[in-house]
Amino acid sequence: MPLTHIRTFRVRHCECNAHKQVYPAVYMRYAQEAAFDASAAAGFDMHRYEELDRKWLVRETEIEYVHPLYYGDSVQVRTWVVDFRHVRSIRAYEFRHAESGCLVARATSDWVHLVLSTGRPAYISPEMRSGFYPEGPPPPAPARNRFPASPEPPPDAFRQKRRAEWRDVDAAGHVNNAVYLSYIEECALLALAQQGWPPSRLEGENLAMTTKSHHIQYRQPALLDDELELITWLSDLQKTTASRHTIITRATDGAEVSRAITVHAWINLETGQPATIPQAFREDIAPAIAG
Repeated sequence: MPLTHIRTFRVRHCECNAHKQVYPAVYMRYAQEAAFDASAAAGFDMHRYEELDRKWLVRETEIEYVHPLYYGDSVQVRTWVVDFRHVRSIRAYEFRHAESGCLVARATSDWVHLVLSTGRPAYISPEMRSGFYPEGPPPPAPARNRFPASPEPPPDAFRQKRRAEWRDVDAAGHVNNAVYLSYIEECALLALAQQGWPPSRLEGENLAMTTKSHHIQYRQPALLDDELELITWLSDLQKTTASRHTIITRATDGAEVSRAITVHAWINLETGQPATIPQAFREDIAPAIAG
């Protein structure tokens, strides 16, 4: 059995959006903190990693949002290591409302073990494996699936340029994983506004576009002052949901930094229940829908 760690977070007011719900990126921040604590509990805190000249970076994350959190809620994040490969390890997360026990989100992250001083992949030592699996080794690691392919962007796909700012960079010296989710959310809102559907219009029709899931892959780190270009478009419009594709590249050399697939859901603001995507919306954004 893996070493399981639980950490409780209380939702702060600054972590909530205009609909009074916790921003999707905040769940990622909770997961990161829980992972750091779990690693320390296994005998590998930040200081130990520095001594070993090792570090972990997230390669890919999938997160599903099941139930919203609000200001004042407390959430318990339970986390454990699922498997080990030569230089990679999947960590799972389960988010539950601390009082009701209701599942609010679930996630997995595929971490890569690296040499701190060189950034080269590093073999996960037997000592580290036993620290996270004190009762014996985990089952054999399943094969990793390829990141899902996105359809080609349509001619009217929305593009945005932005610079990686000081506030975006963490102690590792690059843009934090959770910040990319904020970039993606902000880009989506700008795209909808350009297409005639700013938040004010959605709210005027008693609608909101929420996030059901993110699947994001990190290809290489973005650094302070990097100029980034985001391109985003929709596909697979259903009755109440749609998929959004986002690719982030570095403008100076065109290198791909990250890509993500997000599933959005439309809800009724009064009831919180699924709402049908308006026909006018489908018509207005048609040039920016793939396929």
